[in-house]
Amino acid sequence: MAGHDNLHSRVVAWLKIVLPLAALGLLSTLFLVSRSINPEDAIPYATVDVADRIREPRITAPTYAGVTADGAALTFSADEARPDTADQGRVTAATLRATLATPDGASTEVRAHSGLMDTANRRLTLGGGVEITTSTGYHVTTDGLIAALDRTRMDSAGAIAATGPIGNLSAGRMTLSEDAAVPGAYLLVFTGRVKLIYEPAN
Repeated sequence: MAGHDNLHSRVVAWLKIVLPLAALGLLSTLFLVSRSINPEDAIPYATVDVADRIREPRITAPTYAGVTADGAALTFSADEARPDTADQGRVTAATLRATLATPDGASTEVRAHSGLMDTANRRLTLGGGVEITTSTGYHVTTDGLIAALDRTRMDSAGAIAATGPIGNLSAGRMTLSEDAAVPGAYLLVFTGRVKLIYEPAN
């Protein structure tokens, strides 16, 4: 019995020496096998310039929705928007798309290269080339457009070229607004040296 105890004690004593040495051997093997870290192997999508983001904050794919005083629904979205750091009420947007749906069931789609939303003055200014498409069949192009945010009104910033049910026309200005004489009705008006090439439907 005593011999068995002595053997057990000797085995335990050897294991106390052998096992830690084996563990050290395994660890050293791991360190030798593991490849060195290449600082150029960064995460491929970690390319955001944090300092630039802090200096010029921006919003990706923003959307805006509101209802005018006359009940029209105005929505717009953009690829990117940047708040004005000097004026929190002003936001610039790139590649902007807007939709105006009036209570009479008509709708107007607007696309622009750039835009500036001024909430203090309740105004949206579009530029860089603007395309306007109405559900009544008109397609209008102009350099810029000014739209109200609190009521239904859109004014071209300059001359326009348009195609519509009556043909091709050009004018010095275009206005889309509620008819003052008939509330709930809306008018698309062309003014300023209007030239129409009438093309009757076949």
